Amino acid sequence: MSSTTPEQSAALKSEHEPEAIRLRVSASAVHSYMGDAVLGAIDGAVTTFAIVTGVVGADLSSSIVLILGIANLLADGFSMAVSNFLGTRTDAEDLAKRRADEERQIEVIPEGEIAEVREIFRQKGFEGKVLEEIVEVITADRELWVNTMLREEHGLQLEGPSPWKAGGVTYVAFAAAGAMPLLSFAVEAIFPGSVSNEFLWSAIITGVTFFGVGAMKSRFVETHWLRSGLETLLVGGAAAAMAFGVGFGLKGLA
Repeated sequence: MSSTTPEQSAALKSEHEPEAIRLRVSASAVHSYMGDAVLGAIDGAVTTFAIVTGVVGADLSSSIVLILGIANLLADGFSMAVSNFLGTRTDAEDLAKRRADEERQIEVIPEGEIAEVREIFRQKGFEGKVLEEIVEVITADRELWVNTMLREEHGLQLEGPSPWKAGGVTYVAFAAAGAMPLLSFAVEAIFPGSVSNEFLWSAIITGVTFFGVGAMKSRFVETHWLRSGLETLLVGGAAAAMAFGVGFGLKGLA
């Protein structure tokens, strides 16, 4: 028995009107970089606050917090952005290579490639005259033919993200969220005596950041925003607790 409410049914129906379908399908080819931003923000907040808690656990000065925290924003953020850039560019290069391979195979052995198209759609349940018409339509257009083979045979997406945008968004999100744990320490350094307990305020600000980023992440993992926010807060808190414990345990070495 369906639990869909009348309001939900009406919303689903409106989403499947011809114009809504056209807009949604055409928009799906445009890559969203929100996932890159969310991952960058989570990593930035977690790693920087882990540094803060580690330094506080070791009972070191606030200046060390700022030095190591800023170093993390610059170095670790750059490393994560470059990794995302290289990974995205590798995917784009792989797509280009496979496209060239398919172009060559269609040129050299068109009969074999036609047979592959036929088999692909036969396995989708088409047969007889309908199957042959599909094969004829696809193989009559070289670009459509190649794109079909890339999607159906190799499972590739034809519209990938820009490596530069993916890396840039990752770095900006990492730096923005990663700067949050350092705010109270920075304010105290600029205006001495203005913040009575830098670590407490850092923990509060970072907790809000963790929860906010987790709630944003719920858009991509299809979980409730409250659950996703609390999960991210818990993971970030666990990382911070581990760093604090290590710092506290090794403070005698400082």
